[in-house]
Amino acid sequence: MMMEDELMSEATTAVPPTPRVLLVSAGASHSVALLTGKVVCSWGRGEDGQLGLGDTDDRLLPTKLSALDGQDIVSVTCGADHTIARSESGREVYSWGWGDFGRLGHGDYSDLLIPHPIRAFQGLRIKQIACGDSHCLAVTIEKEVLSWGRNQNGQLGLGTTEDAPLPQKIQTFQGVPVKMVAAGAEHSVSITEDGDLYGWGWGRYGNLGLGDRNDRLIPEKVTVDGNKMVMVACGWRHTISVSSSGGIYTHGWGKYGQLGHGDFEDNLVPRKIQALSNKFISQVSGGWRHSMALTSNGLLFGWGWNKFGQIGVGDNFDRSSPVQVNFPHDQKIVQISCGWRHNIAVTDRENVYSWGRGANGQLGHGETIDRNVPVIIDALSFDGSPGQHIESAKAYPVSGKSSVSLSDIYAVVPDEIASGHAAHSDMGDRLDASVPESDVVTQ
Repeated sequence: MMMEDELMSEATTAVPPTPRVLLVSAGASHSVALLTGKVVCSWGRGEDGQLGLGDTDDRLLPTKLSALDGQDIVSVTCGADHTIARSESGREVYSWGWGDFGRLGHGDYSDLLIPHPIRAFQGLRIKQIACGDSHCLAVTIEKEVLSWGRNQNGQLGLGTTEDAPLPQKIQTFQGVPVKMVAAGAEHSVSITEDGDLYGWGWGRYGNLGLGDRNDRLIPEKVTVDGNKMVMVACGWRHTISVSSSGGIYTHGWGKYGQLGHGDFEDNLVPRKIQALSNKFISQVSGGWRHSMALTSNGLLFGWGWNKFGQIGVGDNFDRSSPVQVNFPHDQKIVQISCGWRHNIAVTDRENVYSWGRGANGQLGHGETIDRNVPVIIDALSFDGSPGQHIESAKAYPVSGKSSVSLSDIYAVVPDEIASGHAAHSDMGDRLDASVPESDVVTQ
């Protein structure tokens, strides 16, 4: 029989419960999760500071982002190489990572290695953020839309092609209450409270859904079979939307089967995925060249480019029609997020799985190998291996920017940074050895 002091000792050394993951988001090659207790952690590629951990190192395991401790974070969103977090009140929005084109919203083009509040949002309350490759969108509590970042194809919806390093209000939506926004590589979409779908920006592949391949500098309404739309997501150059009756529609670039219609053709207007017509879709997400859809009863389907196993079905063959992704013990999925070439899913058993490209540790498994089936992230999962824990990085306060600019670390002039980053991000990160150069269009 244990003595009282032995019982107390055992209680104090007991393993704390695994934090529950509330939200996940995947970028080009990095991942972020929000846990109970308002804890944010990140992992994967860190070259541009997108992990927010104060350095440019990759992380192979989920690592606590200490700079946001006590900041009351309720949402995190990954862009390609940057990240944004929002506080519960919506009054504080933080950004960090690659700053070129003004995508961080601070009025300049500096990279930031730790989170910094976007001062331009003072006095506003933000309820949703969407990040594309190099631009961002925000919806306010009042259902207005702001945009900032790169704008070479009009993806900011401001009527120009000039970049905006500070958030600007999209005038088209004045008096038109917006429910949600989504951002692709160079295009943007929104859904209004009335169920109308809008598209703007780069349209070469029909990704705006407006029946042609032209760019739009301001938002334009899309017709979707007369249906009211309730949800929308963007892949790199394709768009996925969901109607009020749970039907799923796609349009845009289809070369890798990412539209899910059984072929590899572009679609210039939204087209319903017939293979999922008997399912009620509750969540969608788009990657670089693949797509994922979650049904109301927790089944996950994927399709499109599968070079790195990002479809999650055990092989590396592309799929032009949806295929079901299976999880151990027939777990139901409650959340899905597509990165460029990897995915993260949360199950009803409070487990987190990832699969696809793993070269920078973005899968969170402590290694740099690709996975073509979902693999559990131990430190974030209820059923994870015992003894796993979330790593902790050095604590940095949310403060001024000067001490964490990459220009200080590398001690090179701004022009050299801009050209160097353009080279590695626009081409190097997007191009794998087997991706034809003709597939990458820089305008």
